Amino acid sequence: MEKPEWLTQMETVLEVLNEGVVIADESNRRILFANSRFVEMTGRPRHELIGFDPSHFYSSQEWEFLTQQTDVALRAGHNRFVFVLPRKDGSRLPVIISSRTLENSGSRFGILTFTDISEQVRAEDELRSANVKLQKRQLEIEEDLRLAARVQNSLAPRSLVWDTMSVDAFYQPVHSIGGDFALVNSRDHEHLSLLVCDVSGHGIGSALVANRIYSETTAHLRSGMPFIDMFAELNRFLIEDIGSSGLLVTLAAARIDAHRRSMVFAGAGHPPAMLARRGQNPLLLESRCMVLGALPEAVDVTASLEVQLQPDDRIVLYTDGITEVFNSRGEMLGIEGVREIVRQTSSLPPGEMKQSILDGVAAWREGPPTDDVSLMLVHVR
Repeated sequence: MEKPEWLTQMETVLEVLNEGVVIADESNRRILFANSRFVEMTGRPRHELIGFDPSHFYSSQEWEFLTQQTDVALRAGHNRFVFVLPRKDGSRLPVIISSRTLENSGSRFGILTFTDISEQVRAEDELRSANVKLQKRQLEIEEDLRLAARVQNSLAPRSLVWDTMSVDAFYQPVHSIGGDFALVNSRDHEHLSLLVCDVSGHGIGSALVANRIYSETTAHLRSGMPFIDMFAELNRFLIEDIGSSGLLVTLAAARIDAHRRSMVFAGAGHPPAMLARRGQNPLLLESRCMVLGALPEAVDVTASLEVQLQPDDRIVLYTDGITEVFNSRGEMLGIEGVREIVRQTSSLPPGEMKQSILDGVAAWREGPPTDDVSLMLVHVR
């Protein structure tokens, strides 16, 4: 088949295109024209392409697919699909092939453009490879977090009965791990120490600091160190050892003398503990020290106060995940709201009282928790 006159006229235009262009006969079995870009893309000289049967480029399966696409172009007049262009060196160049059927002087021709998408495909391959690595790393991180969560949950105090007292505890991080912790410690048969701590923030950083402080406070409580000295040591540790992490700590601590039925309490920037007695509004035990980790002079020398206990007293220690919850109107439950819940539930058995406090907080809160929650309830029998 001789080259049509119209094609001769178009060659100059087709040569300057950035895409490879091929014009073939109606069945796409014979190449009539290939522009310089197509020659460059295939790596074959032009004289090997003109008059060449394209089916020789491809495997039988590849050509079967191309024949199907040609049929689509013949029926619809055009087609566009992603495929490959065989190169002389045997490699395959990923391309987008756009085909259109043209009629001229009673004959039909196929005009095919080839857009090189190798950079896009390479980027996609790299992205897929990166995603595979990220997914693998994500699985490793999730496994690490599961292990960290098990370790942190193992530090949470369990409900227990000690001498003339019982302790009921609850802990729930907003993420898999968090910055809250609580501990119960007895250094002898007469004194029971309790502590609830809240490290600012959420997640891994807060959890690491919380675990470190857990170790520090456990050692101090076992030694019987006065709360003022313990707070000062923790404040120094946060400022000097942890440095500019920006993490702050609040905590409330109590040491109960079972035989004397007395309790020494101290808090640092923490929500007030509550001492509930049947028929009375709960007594608030306020923090006298500032938040730890911000200022060297955060600890007040008068931080501790002593309270006499009576049978059936309930002591409630908690973090701000209990008080700083909001209803649908944007109103915060706050200390007074929690105080009222404690008053209403103070006649219940300890286990039921703890659950009723949690239920009351959940009933006020709109949506799921947004902060770590710790609650400790001590019942003096």
